Amino acid sequence: MVIDKNVYLVFKNITNMGYFNLFKSDKNNEYYFNLKAGNHEIILQSEGYKAKSSAENGITSVKANSQINERFERKIAKNGQFYFSLNASNGQSIGRSEMYTTKSAMENGIASVARNAPDAEIKES
Repeated sequence: MVIDKNVYLVFKNITNMGYFNLFKSDKNNEYYFNLKAGNHEIILQSEGYKAKSSAENGITSVKANSQINERFERKIAKNGQFYFSLNASNGQSIGRSEMYTTKSAMENGIASVARNAPDAEIKES
């Protein structure tokens, strides 16, 4: 069987797309979302929201603001590790990264959010 290279590349990109995982916590009944890369690793996590619609609005905000580099606030924790916060136009944090041991790894995380968020679908769990 011959597989067209272009069809393979499109299929590979579709199967490796990031997605938002939207869920309600059993602990506090708040809604949260994570942005996951195509490899299912969490690259951004939200704060808690009282209403599902508010969490969905947060996802919409991540999709838009992830395309504006200035909205990524680069930070260093007290232990020297790097992380970032994605902020809305009003300066409020709409998502935060994991901790990274190097600045370069943090920048790769930012690039991954910018690449994955705009077209990511929402999966509920």
